[in-house]
Amino acid sequence: MKIDLCPNCNSDQYIKSGIVNDRQRYKCKSCGYFFTVNKLGKRIDDYYVNKALQLYLEGLTYREIERILGISHVSIMNWVKKYNIKRPYKTDYHPTYKILNANELSKYFQNTENLSGAGVLVTELGDKFMLIKWERFRD
Repeated sequence: MKIDLCPNCNSDQYIKSGIVNDRQRYKCKSCGYFFTVNKLGKRIDDYYVNKALQLYLEGLTYREIERILGISHVSIMNWVKKYNIKRPYKTDYHPTYKILNANELSKYFQNTENLSGAGVLVTELGDKFMLIKWERFRD
């Protein structure tokens, strides 16, 4: 991987300064900061990060989101912490969700009983759709 700028001060003035853990180490001439080349790791597409955070805000648990998107619940927890996402406390609505294809979704909306008494959100998940419906808790 090619280094373009110092990660500390964004200067392009740096020199080689040894090898650490089989990776080239550099020293910035401007600020004296030592740095190495970042490892290329597995990066999850921003689309899935946004979907995971949306689903979290809709009230789904980390494990439910993991099963739906196929992304580790630990990654989702880290994103929630990183972006400081907060859910409202003590809501009297409960989300239920279904995964439907396009034909099933159109049949679902043709039935007017499915649309009364609750809010509905439809979001895309690859070639399918997730339908989230909020229903009020009954005492």
